[in-house]
Amino acid sequence: MSRATPFDLVFGGLAEERFPAIRDSLARSGADPSDRDQFVLDAQAAGLLRELVPDEGEDTAVNEHLALLHQGYLFWAAGRHTQSIGRADLTALLSVEYGPGGRVPGARYIQFPERLVWAETEPAAPHEPLDGVFLHPWQGEGLAVLAVFGFHPSRMGFSVVAAEGRRPERLARTDGSALFAPVLPGGAQAGLFSITGPEELLELAARAALFCPEPGKEPAAR
Repeated sequence: MSRATPFDLVFGGLAEERFPAIRDSLARSGADPSDRDQFVLDAQAAGLLRELVPDEGEDTAVNEHLALLHQGYLFWAAGRHTQSIGRADLTALLSVEYGPGGRVPGARYIQFPERLVWAETEPAAPHEPLDGVFLHPWQGEGLAVLAVFGFHPSRMGFSVVAAEGRRPERLARTDGSALFAPVLPGGAQAGLFSITGPEELLELAARAALFCPEPGKEPAAR
């Protein structure tokens, strides 16, 4: 049985109601939809963002909602392609020092096994499990990633962390521990993994992109 996604929870029927107007408005202005700065200057996108941000929202809340709206729109415009990675596959992918990486052919959402990868989404905050990542190509060889933590269909809130850039070269942790090694107490015994920063998130996304099908071989949208 397929899992719900953050897109389902936040946008649901709203996407079909509002996203076509954003698409048409962006096309009329000649704006690049993948450029977040151009996206937010569009009147239709800015109007929807104002509706989504809580009243008197802080800058952090505005930026997080903008990142989610932008990634959600690109996900919708690309056909709502979702991939899932099994526990054994992801464990193997994250258990090597220098894992292979892939190129993402377009915007999509990659779902990870539940409660396998964890992170602090802000300093001293409780660790939260990673549900998945929205991602799309960024400046040629790079990736724009929005990770979703603490998502569950029964709760309205979840945390997001954004990162963009090219895959780090020979990334290593400053404390000498292995990439993705758990920092949760008891995490090693439970076979868990942790993300400790934006570069590690980019590395995770690059490795996960191996599971994205080649262009023309996409599964049917859910």
